[in-house]
Amino acid sequence: MSRPILVDSSWYIRQARHGHDPLQVLSFLAETRDIATCGIVQAEVGRGLRHRKWLDRYASAWSVMLYVDSNHKRWEETRELAWHLDRRGKILPLQDIHIAVCANHIGAVILTYDGHFRDIPGVDATDRIF
Repeated sequence: MSRPILVDSSWYIRQARHGHDPLQVLSFLAETRDIATCGIVQAEVGRGLRHRKWLDRYASAWSVMLYVDSNHKRWEETRELAWHLDRRGKILPLQDIHIAVCANHIGAVILTYDGHFRDIPGVDATDRIF
């Protein structure tokens, strides 16, 4: 099986804005890849869902995905990476740095439309999976 896919909030949001059901697209990808999530993505996406039934549907889908725990170690790695990036003049959103750390922890590709991930060394990010 190929590398897992950690789906960033920007991907969910853009898919929905363009009239696509992100969960349906992901179910297709899940036939050949593990789909991953982390708490910060769930919080970012969940807060924008307008109806409780939508939140429940997403929560149900996330519950069967590979979950990357944002434990103490992940936050230490996030802190260190943020510090190094800042010293190089790359001041990126903390949530993107944390998502990158979570993806790297499981060797995942990040499915995203957010260009910030290109500025994080060692991250494999794309806006489409074939």
